[in-house]
Amino acid sequence: MPFKFEGLKVWQASLELGEKINLLADEFPKKEMFNLSSQIRRAADSIGLNIAEGSTGHSNPEQKRFLLFSNRSVLEVVACLIKAKHRNYINETIFADLYNDCEVLSKMLNSFIRHLE
Repeated sequence: MPFKFEGLKVWQASLELGEKINLLADEFPKKEMFNLSSQIRRAADSIGLNIAEGSTGHSNPEQKRFLLFSNRSVLEVVACLIKAKHRNYINETIFADLYNDCEVLSKMLNSFIRHLE
């Protein structure tokens, strides 16, 4: 039997974004292995992990708290993408696509949060 979070569209979207970010970070320069590559991977993974953790809560306020953590992680991914673009690790097309994915995911999270209120 699947866990509750596995059926959430927002969790599925976070999983897809996390995989895209993981592949992207593989392309960053080796000097970034313990800095930007690691940071963007952890932030992207944190989105889905917090959605999953919050889904086990026994109250809407508790689940909302974890969704807010997830949304903060989305913003952290965006900040890392901006840094990567400024350092010329990614081109404008890749940046725009992933930025859009983050925007969509953030809207999904905010909609879910409003639903819980």
